[in-house]
Amino acid sequence: MSEPFLRLTLADEAASARLGEDLASALRAGDCLLLSGDLGMGKTTLARALIRAFLDDDETEVPSPTFTLVNLYEEGRSPLAHFDLYRLSDPQELMEIGFFDALKDGIILVEWPERAAGEMPTEALKIDFSPSGTGRSLAFTGSPRWAERIGRTLEIREFLDQNRWKMAKRRFLQGDASPRAYETISDNRGNKAILMNAPATTDGPIVRDGKRYSELAHLAEDVRPFVAIGEALRARGLPAPEIYAQAMDKGFLLLQDFGRGSVIEADRPVAERYEVALDLLAAIHGLDWPETVPLPGGNSYTLPVFDKDVVDIELSLLAEWYAPHVGAEPFQASAIKQYQAIWNDLFDRLSRGEKSWMLRDYHSPNLIWRPQEAGLARIGIIDYQDALIGPSAYDVASLCQDARHTVPPALEAALKDRYAAARVAQEKPFDRVAFEADYAIIAAERGTRLLGLWPRLKMRDGKPHYMKHMPRTKEYLRRSLMHPILRELRRWYDQNLKL
Repeated sequence: MSEPFLRLTLADEAASARLGEDLASALRAGDCLLLSGDLGMGKTTLARALIRAFLDDDETEVPSPTFTLVNLYEEGRSPLAHFDLYRLSDPQELMEIGFFDALKDGIILVEWPERAAGEMPTEALKIDFSPSGTGRSLAFTGSPRWAERIGRTLEIREFLDQNRWKMAKRRFLQGDASPRAYETISDNRGNKAILMNAPATTDGPIVRDGKRYSELAHLAEDVRPFVAIGEALRARGLPAPEIYAQAMDKGFLLLQDFGRGSVIEADRPVAERYEVALDLLAAIHGLDWPETVPLPGGNSYTLPVFDKDVVDIELSLLAEWYAPHVGAEPFQASAIKQYQAIWNDLFDRLSRGEKSWMLRDYHSPNLIWRPQEAGLARIGIIDYQDALIGPSAYDVASLCQDARHTVPPALEAALKDRYAAARVAQEKPFDRVAFEADYAIIAAERGTRLLGLWPRLKMRDGKPHYMKHMPRTKEYLRRSLMHPILRELRRWYDQNLKL
């Protein structure tokens, strides 16, 4: 048996509740936790705290499954099954009570796993309970993957304790297509915050010119860009969240909670809210922004440029991931050469256009509707760590062709008109014809990238739910390709990969 990677002592039931929250925040579909120890050691107490935190419901009934053998919970971010095998007569009964189906579909907690030791998953996390004075001693055994995850969730607890959030309640909020995850944090005085958990991502395979994908695409690899850009936006009076506490070396930020208001209702964009978001973009683009912004401690951060490296690596996703996904034959060398030549010409056209800070993920999941505020503050911006210096049209296209929710053609046109009117009213010169061309190019670039990104998230990262956005992406790309400046690109698609 492996040596435990961690030993903890729990003084009382309150300590068990805190640990249950810490574990709940770290769980993912497919996880299995094995809780071993004698009767009365606190296994069910920990399981109950974990389940309540996972469901975000402190009052939910969590009975022991001693007699039923299993209790199922479907209300969380993933199905969760709580097994108690104390009364299991034969390990073969695991099939009858749905053990293996539960593991395949979600998360399982198992008390008395030794009753069917030979059937337990080898990748499970085992927690052994034993007495320690008036408290309990817990020994954690599992793979290095488990050691890393449990270590990180306990570091988050320590970060909160050190920053005046001792005894705070933790609840998982969301993850996204990146390694980042978010939690809601609250205390008994009614204070609320958002915890950003963004571990540095400096690994990954070399894909081109000795660089990783994130380097070529200029994606943030730590939280420094978020801190620097957010503080610069706030300094201009723009609605980015205040940072209450930070540990940049660990990737932990404690942020102002803007609430859960959405620019979407009934799965549809709310025109008024998108209009305010476009007004906010127009205000940002009407300002002059520096290339370098300060960081706490006297350091600084320089925004990368939306350059040809970014375009090339993003557009390479089409051949690498989308073509195989639809069963297309590998592109001929001549077709790839033509594809690259067309995009080289389009990028040269873009490089002559208007530049600004390009927040890059300016769409519905990252915009918070705050009706209690006034003016532009009604929109809260929460995602900008991948920002670049690039075409102003990029974020307009990101919103008007929202990747997560369908913007009808009429609304897209009205939103562009509203943005253009706001820009014309500013002192800074604005060329509507040039903007429309830049918009079409950048919308086509985004659409082409997303055609490859969705299959990559499914096949490489195990996130198939993103594929539901594929029909919308194709429709947006067909719209964009109607602009005359994209005539050659439209012809290439018609000849090589019909949408």
